[in-house]
Amino acid sequence: QVQLVESGGGSVQAGGSLRLSCAASGRTFSSYAMGWVRQAPGKEREFVAAIDANGADTSYAGSVEGRFPISRDNVKSTVSLQMVSLKPEDTAVYYCAARIWGLSPAVSQYHFWGQGTQVTVSS
Repeated sequence: QVQLVESGGGSVQAGGSLRLSCAASGRTFSSYAMGWVRQAPGKEREFVAAIDANGADTSYAGSVEGRFPISRDNVKSTVSLQMVSLKPEDTAVYYCAARIWGLSPAVSQYHFWGQGTQVTVSS
């Protein structure tokens, strides 16, 4: 079990940057693969990025690869998503999520979720 709290969302203009952070608490954070998932208005939750438990392997949605690097700090029990070159299409609620060990691009494979943080990108 792990508890997740996101922060860092906000409103920016297209081309701007935001850094999302996820603070985790609970046992054995370093045993979890972590992911970022977003949900735009009227749409299903969409995989964005993930990083495995040891931080060695990452996975990205094609729409964000190169723009949204994911990283983790197992000492601080945090996961970050550095968002650059933001587009209006990136507007969504962004969720931090966790699953045991192995990363996955499948939203259904994540069972622990934060409350989400709103990212709004204006034209």
